[in-house]
Order: sequence, then structure tokens, then C-alpha cells
Amino acid sequence: MFRRALVRLTVTYTIVQLVLFAAFAVGIYIFVTGTFDFDAAESDGAGALNAAEQGFANLRTGLLVLYAVLLVLIPIASFLMARAALAPLQKSYELQQRFVDGASHEMRSPLSVIQGELELALLSIRTPAEYERAMQTALDAVGGLTQLTNDLLLLSRGAGAELKKTYELVDLNDLVRLDIDARASSPVDAARLDVHPGRAAAVLGSPALLARAIANVIDNALKFTPPTGVITVSTAVHDSTCTVTVRDTGIGMDNNDLKHAFDRFWRSDRARSQPGHGIGLSLVQQIVQAQDGRITLTSQVGFGTTVTVNLPLRP
Repeated sequence: MFRRALVRLTVTYTIVQLVLFAAFAVGIYIFVTGTFDFDAAESDGAGALNAAEQGFANLRTGLLVLYAVLLVLIPIASFLMARAALAPLQKSYELQQRFVDGASHEMRSPLSVIQGELELALLSIRTPAEYERAMQTALDAVGGLTQLTNDLLLLSRGAGAELKKTYELVDLNDLVRLDIDARASSPVDAARLDVHPGRAAAVLGSPALLARAIANVIDNALKFTPPTGVITVSTAVHDSTCTVTVRDTGIGMDNNDLKHAFDRFWRSDRARSQPGHGIGLSLVQQIVQAQDGRITLTSQVGFGTTVTVNLPLRP
């Protein structure tokens, strides 16, 4: 598709430029010959008239030679211009296509689980416990699909004016405290969390989105840290920046993992054994950037990962 568009745009640019130059060259020749005073040349004798005619011939030759050169150069320049004009569109299309392919792939798995459980339940008469187990499995798959859909909707919102209208002053310590309290129902997770809140860290942003970002980072740390590991969550204020740091002692990431950590739907080989869709960190990055913040990632295989979220302090 883009190859055809590139050819058409190149041809269009070439034709337009050649027509414009041809019109310009003809205009110059007509202007020069039209404004020349032939009467004065005749009064000066045949030599002056012949010199004028020779000058016009040289002008015609020069314009034709230049036009011939442009017949070679203009198509090349037109091709480069067309490729430069289409490059952003092609990149956007490729990103969109990769996003759609990834979303389709991620949605296929829970849909297959739902279909399989329902078909299995209908094959023969089951006990109430078996029906309940099938429905629970299907419900879990629906929950994951709903979570994925919500993540995709958040990713598509961006940092537009409508999103900024929801911003308000919020203390990051409160968001961390609420998230930790919500995890108290899981003793295994609660035992691995070590929280160190700093002084009041007020930022201007969306409480719901910031809470989601913090939850995603902590979820990742819990997911990739063994039961004997520790996840340290701390907040701090440095000059005009509020910082939330989540440090774990999990499996860690190598340089290639760090390079792609914020890519949508990308998952490392070591992470594929864990549940997820590969959009958690990309969602966190988009949320943080939408609130004029910055997220950094440092990691070492076998020693853990540290995620640092920096947001501008508000008085």
C-alpha cells in the first residue's frame, strides 16, 4: 500500500515540478524576446541583429539543457520528498498494526478459555461443582479480558485536554497507603511489602490514573519476586520532585529486556510463565508522562528491579 502511494506521490511531485519549470522557462523566453528592441537592433545593422538572434538561440539551448538535467534530478528529488512525507504515516500505520495484532493475540487466549469451558460444560450432564468450576474459570477469563480492555482504553486516552480536566492535588503517600491496605487480604503479598513513606508529596494529577500506575508497578514487583523476596516501596521529595520508588529482589531484567520494557504487548521469555498482557509498564509510562513526570528502570538479572517514578511537586 505504501509502495503504491510512494510511486503515485513521486509521479505527482515530478509532473508538478516539471510543468512549473517548463512554464517558468517559457515565460522567461517570452519575456526576453518580447521586451527586446528589434528596431534598435536593425538600426545598428545586420551584425547587431544576428548577435541578438544568436543570444536567443543560446538562451533556448541553455533552457533546454537545464530542463534535460531536471528531467533526471527532479524524479530523484520527488522520490526523496515523497518518502519523507510518507515516513510518519508509515510509522504510525506500523505501530497501529502492531498494536492491533498484539491486542488480537492477547484477546484470543481468554476467549478460547471461555469457549472451551462452555463447550466442555455442555458436552454432557455435569455435577453442580463441575458447572461451578467451569463458570468460575470462564469468569476469571472474562475478568482478565475486561482488565485488558480497560488498559487499552486508558492507553488510548493520552494526555489530552479532557484528561487534564480531571487533575487535582493528590498526596502520593495516600495512594501508596491505600494500595498497600488493599493488599492486606493477601498475607503472602503483605508479608513481602516493606513500605517507607516520606513527607507529604503533593502532585497535580488524576488520582485514579496515578493509583493505577502505582498498583501496576507493585503488581509487577510481586509477580516477578519469589515468596522469600522483599519489595520495598518508598516515597521522597527532592527539591521540586516527588519520587515513588519500588525496589524488588526478583528475577531482574537484562539489557534487552530493559530496552523493550515499555513496549506494548512485549514480554521477555522469563516473564511468559507469569500471567499478564505486557502492557502494564507501557500504561504506567503513559500515565506518568501525561502528568509531566518521568519513569526510569534499572535492573540486573538475578538481583531485582528498581522502578522510579518522578512527578513534579505542587505546593
